[in-house]
Amino acid sequence: MNTNLIPQAQPLAQYLAYREEIDAAVHRVLSAGRYILGQEVRAFENEFAAYCGTRYAAGVASGTDALVLALRSCGIGPGDEVITTPHTAVATVAAIELAGAEPVLCDIELDTFLINPCEIERMISPRTRAIIPVHLFGLPADLQPILDLAERHNIRVIEDCAQAHGALYRGKRVGSWASMGCFSFYPTKNLGAIGDGGMIVTDDDDLLARIQMLREYGWKRRFISETAGTNSRLDELQAAILRVKLRHLDSDNEKRRSIAARYTDALAGHVSVPASRTDRAGVFHLYVVRTENRADLQQHLEAQGIGTAVHYPVPVHLQPAYRGRLGDKGSFPVAERAAEQVLSLPLYPQLEVSQIERVIDVILQHTTVTSSARA
Repeated sequence: MNTNLIPQAQPLAQYLAYREEIDAAVHRVLSAGRYILGQEVRAFENEFAAYCGTRYAAGVASGTDALVLALRSCGIGPGDEVITTPHTAVATVAAIELAGAEPVLCDIELDTFLINPCEIERMISPRTRAIIPVHLFGLPADLQPILDLAERHNIRVIEDCAQAHGALYRGKRVGSWASMGCFSFYPTKNLGAIGDGGMIVTDDDDLLARIQMLREYGWKRRFISETAGTNSRLDELQAAILRVKLRHLDSDNEKRRSIAARYTDALAGHVSVPASRTDRAGVFHLYVVRTENRADLQQHLEAQGIGTAVHYPVPVHLQPAYRGRLGDKGSFPVAERAAEQVLSLPLYPQLEVSQIERVIDVILQHTTVTSSARA
């Protein structure tokens, strides 16, 4: 088996880049002796809320839990419907079902891979309680028409920001537009923990209070459950590490944008490159191209020591756990087409110029050979 010389993602590289600061933060927590919901979590919540432009933030155990608790804090559960996209990490749909609600899927725009605002209204029913747009691959969804639609129908909007830390929509950070924004700190994210973690941001005092209760057994007072909650707490170690990385997030995102721009300049016309929108500043959690020859291109890159990934190979409605319940083949043709064509290229802030050029050269070599063979 070939060992990838250029991985598609490399969380270790970020740790090594900020090793001295991270090690000092870990030592600080270990020495303090408070490891759950202490001063590091409170400080990180305040810093992350300020970064996102919201009043509040609440740390939880994962991005999936963030979505579950956001839904539950709104009283959404059995008998309710929540609209989202079939082209997403399955966690989005899993969270809706974990909250007890029913997912309703809406097709995407092919060029952005994002939920199509023009298709949402026909999916709304009397049982619809929320819409979860996913800011996939680091590009914000088109929020304003979704928010306008939600206001007309008196339903919530909860942003899935798991892949879009720091992205801007019309000059404001994602997470600050809707009732709540939900973030994941999985190690490969733009803001990644060394472990798992998540965050909910909001401006709403009541929602914050409910989330804080729900994440810790429904407690207002310790050991007294006012409501049926769960155990979903961001630990002090991860909060301390994330505080370090948050200080570098904007500069790391700029590096991602620079790498993406180089890819786009070189590869446009050879593969379908990521879309851009003038009202949005994406952060390129992933650099995802489309090609009808994905399998051949992926094998060619692998043979040359270049790692890739497919985000995501099967739309949610066609996965074994959901097929027949959320849709069948042909239900969401744009998402199905995307799933057959998408390929994520290597992209992380520490990727070296020589590595970027190597990826480009290998792709151009392959597309040139393929075009010649067809001719």
